[in-house]
Amino acid sequence: MRRKARLFEMSLADYAREHGLKRVGARPAFLDYLGQAWGRRDFAYTLAKFTNEAANAKNRLGRWWVILLPTVQAMVYGLIFGVLMARDRPENFIPFLFTGVFLFTFISGSATQGATALTSNTGLVRSLAFPRVLLPVSAVIRQFLNTLPQIGLLLITLLVFQQGITWKWLLLIPVIALMSLFNLGIAMIMARIASQVQDINKLLPFVIRILFYTSGIFFSMDRLLKDHPSILAVLKFNPIYDYVELARGLLVQGYEATAFLWLTSAGWAILAAVIGVFFFWKAEERYGRED
Repeated sequence: MRRKARLFEMSLADYAREHGLKRVGARPAFLDYLGQAWGRRDFAYTLAKFTNEAANAKNRLGRWWVILLPTVQAMVYGLIFGVLMARDRPENFIPFLFTGVFLFTFISGSATQGATALTSNTGLVRSLAFPRVLLPVSAVIRQFLNTLPQIGLLLITLLVFQQGITWKWLLLIPVIALMSLFNLGIAMIMARIASQVQDINKLLPFVIRILFYTSGIFFSMDRLLKDHPSILAVLKFNPIYDYVELARGLLVQGYEATAFLWLTSAGWAILAAVIGVFFFWKAEERYGRED
């Protein structure tokens, strides 16, 4: 009987292959998967837009909190560390600090939102058929939309504390594009890990705080570690540091956007995106299923 059952199953499998039938919920081929996700990209944008509107609907200040929170954070760090580092403050400290805080918020927010992209949309995952990668993509789009007004405020801050606009400001566009690609990769990685080990959401705030204090957001790593060149050389491969320093080299007077920063920033973006999408795709069939 068992042998007959196996033969029956094999014949059904052969029939399905010959007639193009696929198992429900089966993971598509990698390139097909990317094509399906691109074809439904409007879903990711629409979800990001409406999620933002829902998140701000209950707040009296609404979307103003998108600007107020990082601004208040930057001001607090400016008051505290501006006093503590009176002699060792980086050149053009306020533009230096605001650039670091706003861009770090973009990266950390993408990682945090990516980690909850699947777990906070369980209903969608279990009821609708679509490439699940659109959920972490939507999380990064949402964070990108929140970052745009922050960038506007940053440019105003630069005008107030510096001399004026330069052509290098236009190069911030490819920097944000590289950061967005990097954030997409990180969001995909975090989405898969958090869907399988939800405890990671408890540890993520501590990891983000450590990264904040080790990425040169409010201090100059070159000055702090000038007597430790080996440690400095290693820390300069920190992707957060690379993106922030690259932006400072373009926006803040006294800093340089070196070829090293451009190369490492591009390298991190491509590496994170490729690993992230492949890592996420490998578990496509398991998302939303109860163990």
